Amino acid sequence: MSATTRDAFLGGRLVIEQPRDGYRAATDPVFLAAACPARAGESVLELGCGVGTAALCLAARVPGLHLTGVERQAGYAALARSNAAAAGAGMAVVEADLSRLPADLRAQSFDHVLANPPFFAPGDGTAARDAGREAANREETPLSDWIATARARLKPKGWLTLIHLAERLPDCLSALEGFGAVAVLPLQPRAGRPAGRVVIRARKGARAPFRLLAPVTIHAGAAHGADAPDYTDLAETVLRHGGALPFD
Repeated sequence: MSATTRDAFLGGRLVIEQPRDGYRAATDPVFLAAACPARAGESVLELGCGVGTAALCLAARVPGLHLTGVERQAGYAALARSNAAAAGAGMAVVEADLSRLPADLRAQSFDHVLANPPFFAPGDGTAARDAGREAANREETPLSDWIATARARLKPKGWLTLIHLAERLPDCLSALEGFGAVAVLPLQPRAGRPAGRVVIRARKGARAPFRLLAPVTIHAGAAHGADAPDYTDLAETVLRHGGALPFD
């Protein structure tokens, strides 16, 4: 593990230690956490939790959750444990590949599963110089297996929440067998621009119809005009104050 930095999230309510040169959490895990409909007392599993940012952002918004993270890279798993301890969150972190979960975890079921799967397919683009970043960004386990693992670990009527590239939306939707109440929330960088990310929420065994929601715009104005944040009011609420994304 390379040198680390300590970075503030949610307006400083949460401080995350993460590799300086490896995979670094930014806004994606915050939006992922903001989309999860968890309530106090429920159980949450994050697949590929990295240093724990998404689960800990969720815990900052919803106290009293029972959190478990799965992370295959030992250094990242260790940072997730220390970040959870520093945040005062009771989060169990299991070092494992999601395709080979230990038996005790396979015996559990959860109210919610969170996932921020690797964005890039094998052979898609140039490999990252840092091995940790490459492992986090490059899909080795197929996206369909991520979603199948989530489905297997969810209780009946449990919720899957994931974030991915907008261009991978067809792959995500095709893998959601056994889910209903699927809702897709596009995240567009600025008004009038194509969405770069999509947040997807789906319920195991539900029968409600598919919904494509109006996009959430992250930045105000047509272009970045100053060396300062230019988040929209909604993005500011989510990123700085730990608010929830609207799925109604």
